[in-house]
Amino acid sequence: MAYKVLVVDDSSFFRRRVTDILNKDANLEVIDVAVNGKEAVEKAISLKPDVITMDIEMPLLNGIEAVKQIMAKAPTSILMFSSLTHKGAKATLEALDAGALDFLPKKFNEIAKNTDDAGSLLRQRVAQIARKRTSSIHRRASTAIPAAKARSLSGLNKTTTKTEVNSSSSSLVTKSSGKSYKLLAIGTSTGGPIALQKILTQLPADFPLPIIMVQHMPAAFTLAFANRLNSLCKISVKEAEDGDVLKPGCAYLAPGGRQMIIDGSESNAKLKIRDDTSERIAFKPSVDISFGSAAKVYSGSVLGVILTGMGSDGREGSRMLKSKGAKIWAQDEESCVVYGMPQAVAVAGVSELSLPLNDIATSIIKEVAHG
Repeated sequence: MAYKVLVVDDSSFFRRRVTDILNKDANLEVIDVAVNGKEAVEKAISLKPDVITMDIEMPLLNGIEAVKQIMAKAPTSILMFSSLTHKGAKATLEALDAGALDFLPKKFNEIAKNTDDAGSLLRQRVAQIARKRTSSIHRRASTAIPAAKARSLSGLNKTTTKTEVNSSSSSLVTKSSGKSYKLLAIGTSTGGPIALQKILTQLPADFPLPIIMVQHMPAAFTLAFANRLNSLCKISVKEAEDGDVLKPGCAYLAPGGRQMIIDGSESNAKLKIRDDTSERIAFKPSVDISFGSAAKVYSGSVLGVILTGMGSDGREGSRMLKSKGAKIWAQDEESCVVYGMPQAVAVAGVSELSLPLNDIATSIIKEVAHG
């Protein structure tokens, strides 16, 4: 049975093009459209779609307010369309905070030309978040449930998989391994903005390590995202710049569209930010590239964490870190928006633990502080 999609946009042209693109996939069916946020809320309640594509700027009720009402009244997987501007980035981050699962830049030219890449990406992203279980969306819409209850839910109707064989499951690190660390490295993609926010806001101001973060995100978004995190966190957060010296208690977010590389020595590590026009590297920034450079500079003194995201970026970089003696953790399937990147490191036997999102920050603090 095809996933049901509601398309929401005040542009008749955009509604028609998105509908045509999605209906080319036999597993997706656009069941209706809405021309503003108010109508979107009403149709979300009455039609109960599996996925909603949502514009941000609309009359009567904007996309952010519509997301808030939908998540309160009829929790649904929502994909936002956002303009590639600083204002659009801030609005998109607010929509994600309100409960939307993912976003795509709103590129009228690509949609109008009906390019294969644009259409394929849109169908892929809609299908991915459509697979997110309804129960997970309900949990996302409400306040976080206790970790113990989340673990009991995750055990229902679940069969043993290769992932479980290769990655031991743990709900919380209660005692440090005693290993010494010099860097915390985090890689993520779809669902990452909220996951990173949840983790970083729990870290204390005196967190003893520098942190590098690679989030697949357009260049127009990373500065706004870093500034948002910095305003919410006790630690310092910034968009990484060429020449930044890595300091404890500071998190550096890789700038969109470029590569972040660690250079120098363990005692005096600096960041290099480089343009990348190579077609060989799919992601800019790439978790593999940043993690690989961390392995060269810090060897095994790294705690690497792979969070929710589509694809397998981070697997090879994590493999390089592990070969040097570093520890790799992954977010568990139940708490991921898309269980792609964490699954890749788990199935490869690279990750040591699979942790629920709610427990990752506490576990990191316990591990690096040797509690």
